Amino acid sequence: PLLCRRGWHSFAGRPTSHKNNIMAKINCTVRQASSNVDAKNYDTQRIRQEYLVENVMVPDEINMVYSMFDRIIAGGAVPATEPLMLEAPEILRAEYFTQRRELGIFNVGGAGSVIVGDEEYHLDYKEALYVGRGNRHVTFKSDDPAAPAHFYFCSATAHKETGVKKVSKKDAVVMHCGSLEEANERTINRLLVKEVVPCCQLQMGMTELAPGSTWNTMPAHTHNRRMEVYFYFEVPQKDAVCHFMGEPQETRHIWMHNEQAVISPQWSIHSACATRNYTFIWGMCGENDDYNDMDWVATPDLR
Repeated sequence: PLLCRRGWHSFAGRPTSHKNNIMAKINCTVRQASSNVDAKNYDTQRIRQEYLVENVMVPDEINMVYSMFDRIIAGGAVPATEPLMLEAPEILRAEYFTQRRELGIFNVGGAGSVIVGDEEYHLDYKEALYVGRGNRHVTFKSDDPAAPAHFYFCSATAHKETGVKKVSKKDAVVMHCGSLEEANERTINRLLVKEVVPCCQLQMGMTELAPGSTWNTMPAHTHNRRMEVYFYFEVPQKDAVCHFMGEPQETRHIWMHNEQAVISPQWSIHSACATRNYTFIWGMCGENDDYNDMDWVATPDLR
C-alpha cells in the first residue's frame, strides 16, 4: 500500500521474490525536501518526523528512506534467518536497485557477506563494500543467524558504471582530529571516497570517537554543494546522542539512540554530543566530491 501523510510516502512491507526464491520484506519511506525557512517553525515531533530515521535495523527486513535532498537513499538490512536481496522500491521505477545508482555498504553487526552478481564479498565488522551502477543482483546474508550482520547502506544516482570494491580501514584515508581536552578526539576513516574507490558522487566514511570524547564535527560547518546522512552506532542502550542541526544561527537538536540515522540538508550543520563516546557513518552526495569543501562556522557564532 501507498500511504501519504504529511509529505512522506511509505511503501511498507512489500515482499519481493527473485532468483533462488529468496523473499525479502522491503520498507521504503520517501521524505520530501524541506525549506530552511519552514524548519524554523518545526516542533520536536515534526523535526523528528522530517529528519530522524529510527527503525533502520529490523531482523529479516530491508528498511530504507529515499530523501528528496539530492535523492540519497539510506537504509539497513538484517538477514537474520535467511538472505535478503536488495530490490528496487517503487519510487525508483527501475528494473533493479543499481540500474541508475551506486551503493555503499558497511557491516556494523556480525560477520556476513554481500553477493553481487556471482561474486561473494565477505565483510567483517566495520568493513565496507562499494557497488557501482549496473550490478543487477545484490544480496545480503549472515554467517551466523544468532549474530546476524547489520548492513548499513547509502545510495546516490550515478552516471557511469564503476565496478565493485571491498574496502577495510587499512585502505582508508585516515585523519586524526581534535583532542581529549576539547572532548572531540576522533579518527575519521574515509573509506568510500574518490581516493579509494571510483565513485561517481557518493562519499562515505566512519568517524570513531576516542574514549572520553563526546563531540563530533566541531567546529561545525555546512556545505551547500552536498547533503549528508549520519548513522550512529556503538551507543549503549543506556546512553544517547544529541544531534545538532539547522542553520548556524537557528539550530535545533534531535535525541538519538543506537543504530539510528538522521538526514542533514545542505543548509544545516551536522554535529553531536553524547553521554559517552560513539561511532558514526557519514554518507554524502550532491554537487561535488571534494571532501574538504566546507563552509566553517566559528563556535562562538552558533545560536
